Amino acid sequence: MRIGGRGGTRPAPGRTPWPALLLAVPAGLLGVALAWALILPGPLPGEAVVRVAADGVGATALGLAALPRISPRLRTPWRLLAVLAGVWAAAEFAVLVFEAAEVVGVAVTELGAAEFGTYLVDVSGGQVGIAILVGVATVACGSALAFRRPESASADLVLVFAAVALALRPITGHMSQQAFGSVLAAVHALAAGAWFGLLIALALVVRTRGEWAVALPKYSAVALPLVAVVAVTGLLNGLIRVGGIAPFVSTGYGRILLAKTVVLLVLLALGWWWRRSWVPRAADHRMDAKDSLRRAITEVVVMALAFGLAATLAVTA
Repeated sequence: MRIGGRGGTRPAPGRTPWPALLLAVPAGLLGVALAWALILPGPLPGEAVVRVAADGVGATALGLAALPRISPRLRTPWRLLAVLAGVWAAAEFAVLVFEAAEVVGVAVTELGAAEFGTYLVDVSGGQVGIAILVGVATVACGSALAFRRPESASADLVLVFAAVALALRPITGHMSQQAFGSVLAAVHALAAGAWFGLLIALALVVRTRGEWAVALPKYSAVALPLVAVVAVTGLLNGLIRVGGIAPFVSTGYGRILLAKTVVLLVLLALGWWWRRSWVPRAADHRMDAKDSLRRAITEVVVMALAFGLAATLAVTA
């Protein structure tokens, strides 16, 4: 049994996961809006909107590229991955524009081409942004080539470039000013991206009860250590950044971090419940594919809320 296909997924008759999976988009924006409310009366970082789009699409691309690592029966949907990489590149370019406008000290609509070019060439943030765009472009081109020649395609190289592109910005973010901050931020971003992206990838690719029976237990085994890494690195990052307990309430950054922690606890509780109820039933072929898909989408939506909070946290001083 092979899951997936030459240029994309093998759809089940009369059903597609796209409409329900798109609920992750408003969930991510809701996370941004909630973070903005927690920042008030401070300035609202508009960059968070494009940042959550870049992070979410990047994580999805990472998950699609990593599917064969979950199980040899899972095949990377190359055409879908190429399209998503294009969207990812556009979102990363938008992030660059917002960052340049912030550095120059003007509104995004007032940023000139010369100022933007100077930011890309002379400022480390711009140089990192170019490196990210090169990595994402490599993912897109590699996926397009793999779609044309699937018999000789390997997801490993695409997976490496997706992981590097996803980790580059956290490495140079505000945590880079702290001891081991860059390492913690990169590991946190990659673990969260893999946890989120792999579940979306399964929802996009897996179609039948038998396929969920193969894929879900393997994802669950991988998700457990990923969750542990996300929790530990997130806690360490937060404690280092805020420097105490009081700032969790007295600062906008701390309040967002506290809200993100609450959502993570909800996800941990949901994951615990799924491991007791969903995973065993799916593994024993006792759960319909639609029910498995519904549970996967529920968790993806809650994760997207956390991504919205995290995106705003990343651009909050």
